[in-house]
Amino acid sequence: MAIYENKRKKKKGKTTMWIVILVVFVVIIITAGAGILFTSGERKEGLNLKISSTDFKNLKDGTYIGEYAGGKYKWRANKVQVTVSSGKVTDINLLLNKENRPAEFTDKLFGRVIESQSLQVDAISGATITSKAYLKSVEDALDKADE
Repeated sequence: MAIYENKRKKKKGKTTMWIVILVVFVVIIITAGAGILFTSGERKEGLNLKISSTDFKNLKDGTYIGEYAGGKYKWRANKVQVTVSSGKVTDINLLLNKENRPAEFTDKLFGRVIESQSLQVDAISGATITSKAYLKSVEDALDKADE
C-alpha cells in the first residue's frame, strides 16, 4: 500500500509541476502579446516616418539645432547640432537622446550622412526606427540651414 501511495504522490507532484510550467508559459505569452500591442502604434509611426530629400546644395554655412519629438510615446526624442561649412555638412553631434545608444551607432549613421551629403542613407541594421528618428532631427536642422 505504501508503494502505491508513493507513486500517487509522485504522479500528483509531476502534474502540479506541469500546471505551474503551463501557467508561467501562459503569463509570459500574454505579457509579450500585450507589449507588442502596446508598442505597435509607436513602431508603425516610426516605420512610416518619411525623410525628405533635402537639397544639400543650398545650405547656408552655420551651426543649426534640429529636434525630433520622438513619436507617440516620446521614446526616440532627440536633438542634434549640425555644422555646415563651405555649403557642406561637416559635423553632426547628438545633443540629446532618450535611447541610450552607443556613440558608435550615431557616428556610423551621421558618418553616412556626411559622406553622401544626403539624408537618403541606409538605416543602421536592427535599429531602423531609431535611425529614422535621428535622421528626422538632422532634417529639421537642415531645413533651418536651407531658409
